[in-house]
Amino acid sequence: MRSIRPSSTVRRRRGGRRAVFPGPAAVALASVLALTATACDSGGAGAGGDASASASAADDGRIRIPDHLRDKLKEHGIDLDQWENGAWRNWDRDDWLREAQDFVNPIIEDLWDPDRMRKAEEPDTGVVDGDLSGDRGVTDPTPRPVEAVAVPPAYHANAATAGKVFFDSPEGTMVCSATVVQDPAHPGKSNLVWTAGHCVHAGKKGGWYRNIAFVPSYNDAGRSAGELQNAAKEEVAPYGVWWGDWAQTSDQWIEQGGATGGDGASYDFAVIHVTPEKGSGGKSLEETVGSALPVDFDAPAVPRTRSVTAVGYPAAPPYDGQRLYRCQDRPGRLSLNASDPTMYRIGCTMTAGSSGGGWIGTGSDGEPALVSNTSIGPVTSGWLAGPRLGAEARDVYDAVSEKFAGR
Repeated sequence: MRSIRPSSTVRRRRGGRRAVFPGPAAVALASVLALTATACDSGGAGAGGDASASASAADDGRIRIPDHLRDKLKEHGIDLDQWENGAWRNWDRDDWLREAQDFVNPIIEDLWDPDRMRKAEEPDTGVVDGDLSGDRGVTDPTPRPVEAVAVPPAYHANAATAGKVFFDSPEGTMVCSATVVQDPAHPGKSNLVWTAGHCVHAGKKGGWYRNIAFVPSYNDAGRSAGELQNAAKEEVAPYGVWWGDWAQTSDQWIEQGGATGGDGASYDFAVIHVTPEKGSGGKSLEETVGSALPVDFDAPAVPRTRSVTAVGYPAAPPYDGQRLYRCQDRPGRLSLNASDPTMYRIGCTMTAGSSGGGWIGTGSDGEPALVSNTSIGPVTSGWLAGPRLGAEARDVYDAVSEKFAGR
């Protein structure tokens, strides 16, 4: 088996960009499974940090960083002027922020240009083959592979809530998939994005990833990688680039999550609050894309679930990471550890890059809802597994919503 991890490219120095701080301090299968993207962190409902430490908008539309917040960042060795000029590339273990309250993600304008986004690819890493014989708990037979089907463009018309999450890690430039979800604190005006925990945090051996940004309806026209060689930013990101000004995941992912195997996979989810890199005319992300999915934390148990649809941008061969795909299947159960929640598992040929993508099912109210996200799969592809969203996931979701409730 081969590890399904986030895409990686050579990191290049980018100068002449102004860093703008967008907000507040700002899976067991041993080694036979692999994350389909990268790691995530979280905190419980109370791990949000000081909500009063937000940045304020200046008259010119820029973000003015309060002196006390700038001082707080400097306590962590982060000087914003140096950060925008390449200091974010320092991944020294002692300086890599990992705790829930330490999330920071200053905007570096135009860092995510079409070329950098297009080249985010799957790295060639591997793990030892294995089987499920050591599993405890309830695990159903391995599902038959279900061939992923291309979502017809325009993606905005057929999967308006889907998009890509881009970020930088010690291994290079990475990519995941994600979904626009509703915000109970801001009905109809959500700025929340759901993805996998491993797409924002490295887990037990690392910390927060950097330059985390969401691009809804990435490559909306469904062009190939070759056709995107000279594409304008508006073609690649027709609804703009939205930077994470806060991200949160489960405490379990931070403490247990690993880049390969099943460690922490049952808790591999995250919520990102985003803000536009440039003006959005005062519109929220939900208003900009025209849709957001509800999240169901009480979805029916696996035996009573007829089907779910996983959506994402697979980046490892035979896919090129530029097009949106989906798989529909009746889920089975996958137990990594008797003490952890049993995961959903479906047949699907999507590969790395689809990690973090939403699983859409019928919610407890009979309407479409996000019920999981892609977390792990075998190196040979053929199936995907995602966490069941219970109390821990609800805590993460509610905490991010409440953190921005008054803004």
